[in-house]
Amino acid sequence: MPRALLTVLLTLAVAAGCAGRAAAGGFTGGKLNVVTAFYPLQFLSERIGGDAVTVTNLTKPGAEPHDVELNPRQVAQVADAGLAVYLKGFQPAVDTAVEQEAKGRSFDVSSVVTLLPYTGAESEDGAKDPHVWLDPVRFATIAGRLGDRLAAADPAHAAGYQARAKQVQNQLQELTATYAGSLASCERHEIVTSHEAFNYLATRFGLTQIGITGISPEAEPSPRQLGKVAAEARATGATTIFFETLVSPKVAETVAREIGAKTAVLDPLEGLTDPADDYFTVMRSNLTALTTALGCS
Repeated sequence: MPRALLTVLLTLAVAAGCAGRAAAGGFTGGKLNVVTAFYPLQFLSERIGGDAVTVTNLTKPGAEPHDVELNPRQVAQVADAGLAVYLKGFQPAVDTAVEQEAKGRSFDVSSVVTLLPYTGAESEDGAKDPHVWLDPVRFATIAGRLGDRLAAADPAHAAGYQARAKQVQNQLQELTATYAGSLASCERHEIVTSHEAFNYLATRFGLTQIGITGISPEAEPSPRQLGKVAAEARATGATTIFFETLVSPKVAETVAREIGAKTAVLDPLEGLTDPADDYFTVMRSNLTALTTALGCS
């Protein structure tokens, strides 16, 4: 083999080895590989990571995240991550992949905030409500700790991560104040939702959630449950039954017809359907829907 060709082949082999080590070390092209379980965690990782990270979301746009399954390529992405950001107990397939492939390079966001218990019809002993991102106060705590975790994984960009985390926290504090002010004086305080995703939001801002189905948005309510929800909604004077964007609105429409109410979207932010939206635009749209439905002044 000519010496020049041998030199080229050796150079390519070394480069390939370096690239493999970079990916195995959690970096590709100088950027930290961050894998996120579903949209709200993708949003935080992109906002806080900025140009220093490459973010891969395991839940495809428009997909409902509760029961996501991972293909081999996605499991490999978890294995190559410098940081895997997830919520333990929410997506079993993600939990398994993180445990097997990224145990020492993961951030379970439920480890830094207190999760509310879930006591609905589907609950088991010790069950927790996963929808923590709908409380902007808890989400701000997660943002701060995510900044710390990114800084630990990539010390060269630590100052940028922590500065951007603080910016997101400030925005979430402003959002909290806007919600509190807008919901301070309302004719009604009960929200009837297609599934029980809004307990964190309701608890934070003095509302009461009446869920047609439980934690899983695709569960089919029994006729007895539908009748019970319709009776509660009628008793509270509900004018609006809320449905969401990633599942069928038929159940919400059934209850609305039963009590003579209208329907509107209240988005649990488990995933986006419009790429022009983000966490803050959807939360502000949710606030508009709430103030209209509840007769807030």
